[in-house]
Amino acid sequence: MSTRGGRGADGLARTLARCGTRRIFALSGNHVMPVFDAALDAGLELIHVRHEAATVHMADAWARITGEPGIALVTGGPGHANAVSALYTAAMAEAPVVLLSGHAPNGERGMGSFQEMRQADVAAPVAKASWTCAGAANVAADVARALAIARSGRPGPVHLSLPVDALDDTAGDALPDAADARRVPMPLGTPEAAALLDRLGSATRPLILAGPALLTRAGRAQCAALEDASGVPVIGMESPRGIADPSLGAFAEVLAAADTVVLLGKRLDFTLKFGRAPAFARTCRFMQVDPEEAEFARTRRAVGERLDAIATADPYAAIEAFTAVARARPAATGAWHAEVRAAIAQRPSAWDSAVARDNGRLHPVQACRPLQALLDAHPESVLVVDGGEFGQWAQACLTAPHRVINGSAGAIGAALPFALGARAARPDAPVIALMGDGTFGFHPAEIDTAVRYGLPFLLVVGNDARWNAEYQIQVKSYGRERAVGCELLPTRYDQVCMAFGGHGETVTDAAGLLPAARRALASGKPACLNVMIEGLAAPSVKR
Repeated sequence: MSTRGGRGADGLARTLARCGTRRIFALSGNHVMPVFDAALDAGLELIHVRHEAATVHMADAWARITGEPGIALVTGGPGHANAVSALYTAAMAEAPVVLLSGHAPNGERGMGSFQEMRQADVAAPVAKASWTCAGAANVAADVARALAIARSGRPGPVHLSLPVDALDDTAGDALPDAADARRVPMPLGTPEAAALLDRLGSATRPLILAGPALLTRAGRAQCAALEDASGVPVIGMESPRGIADPSLGAFAEVLAAADTVVLLGKRLDFTLKFGRAPAFARTCRFMQVDPEEAEFARTRRAVGERLDAIATADPYAAIEAFTAVARARPAATGAWHAEVRAAIAQRPSAWDSAVARDNGRLHPVQACRPLQALLDAHPESVLVVDGGEFGQWAQACLTAPHRVINGSAGAIGAALPFALGARAARPDAPVIALMGDGTFGFHPAEIDTAVRYGLPFLLVVGNDARWNAEYQIQVKSYGRERAVGCELLPTRYDQVCMAFGGHGETVTDAAGLLPAARRALASGKPACLNVMIEGLAAPSVKR
């Protein structure tokens, strides 16, 4: 046991433990060694990874599944820089993540200290808040503040840089109260909720669009409760494909017919074509409930006077208020509700008989649909999806109680660390991650992390030996003969997994997929199915 109690690092670790943190996803380095030491006494588990960005992706998945802030810990300088890019994915997914980065000593600030960098400035554009701790006496309070900011308002990532002298110096034993780290609610009053629902009640074809913060399992349950109480379709949106998200079926067609849309924590951004026709009817009216007033100004720039009403509230408080008011009224379900739900459930009948044109390869539907049986086998199963075209097929074909995708950031490469974070969050449920072969190359070494910590999951790699999303863009824009820079080798990704100590198999026929997946899960190891697929464009679902 450390004999140096009362350091800033001890205050940090004890504050995290007091506030309910159980795990930290970390990568070691000079500046954060005091935190590694302090974590032992505080009873915090460190999952020690292979790349700094993976710490953030794992914390992101943990946060989305548990609802608790995910904690990532990295060293300063280049370690911090490696982690920052992953903050963007967490920010766009509205996941409450706290990135703790070591930092050059305050006592050497501006003197050219080892790995000195303006870290807070680097992280600021992709974080809700980003600052550098002033000293040992501030560490514990700064950590509690970071936790509160990450989970309040629109959830998202927060960065705190921790100078090594602030971690090593004596801070005393006083700790902030756990309440200081809780979500600060931004409620929607009952009269405001009632007034907005009154306006919505006069619409013929209303929709409520929910943002990413409400796309967790608990959030989706709240969306369903509001839909049941009000009779108004509540649609969650989190994909970079926006209204063309294949998991939403033919949603784009009914959206274009809507006459009133409530933006419930959902930004009117590129995913909604900025509210423009033909994605929306030119006469469609908007209402918006959001924790950030800047969003109202942005919506007004897009749709002008068609923004009829606004209210400031966080998405969790708002949906609770709407549901409570709606339950006191008769639900107005009817033909419109049925039309919207039928459109979202729409999938082409041709998928039922889809087969690849080439021997030794599977159609993407053949590579995805059989896995639904495994996801249906457990009430806490997790579906992770990442990648370009293959990822869109997976999202269209599969559902699960917990779903973690790359979000509207559109950045690929996170699926493997997402799967590890999901396994840590749900140790007894199947975790199935589908990704393209390009995606596999970003974080394959995290299979080593999974082996070391006994965190098994199943990776299904759709191997078409190319960067298919970019290939499809080039073919469409410039012609097949001018497609360049998209080629990959038909690598045996299953053997890569086996080399790290996992289980691996290659699948080249549809009949072999589900048996191989069952063997992979039964292995009790991190497992990879290298599935040779036909490189098709992402699906387009129409009625």
